[in-house]
Amino acid sequence: MQLQKTFEQVLNHGPTVLVSAAHGGERNVMAAAWACALDFVPPKVTVVIDKATRTRELVEASGHFALQLPTAAMAALTLGVGTDSARTTPDKAARHGVQWLEVPGHETPLVHGCAAWLLCRVVPEPHNQQAYDLFIGEVEAAWADDRVFRNGHWEFDGAPDSLRTLHYVAGGQFYATGASVKVG
Repeated sequence: MQLQKTFEQVLNHGPTVLVSAAHGGERNVMAAAWACALDFVPPKVTVVIDKATRTRELVEASGHFALQLPTAAMAALTLGVGTDSARTTPDKAARHGVQWLEVPGHETPLVHGCAAWLLCRVVPEPHNQQAYDLFIGEVEAAWADDRVFRNGHWEFDGAPDSLRTLHYVAGGQFYATGASVKVG
């Protein structure tokens, strides 16, 4: 597997994301269904991070977060870290089998096995953060797994189904990104 630097088109298909953050030697990860690209120059994303989460506290303390796109093979992990709270289950990452990736020069850990990763710096918008739980992040670095993302586009058709990204519905049910339909 080779990673390539990218940002364009990573969030364009509305996948569930994993949000990770670290501060003061503590790291955490949670699942989120509300993330999207906001701007391209400089690249920015938005994500909703509930006030009740420990991940949010780490994001606010560090000023950084990562968005990752989990794959179908990670559905149980994604549901687990999205359901369990680090407040009541401090070892939730280990309990759900999260393996961390470290990027030199960045404190924010990434989750191993994802289809794409975005390292972001918080763009402070206190009103949006408090009123809507909405965070804006300027993308500082981005990578995607070239088995499913090449030439600025998702290429799921030729990849194993286990590498398809997830879309959360409810009640522990996800849809994996399906086959493409090309017009023209």
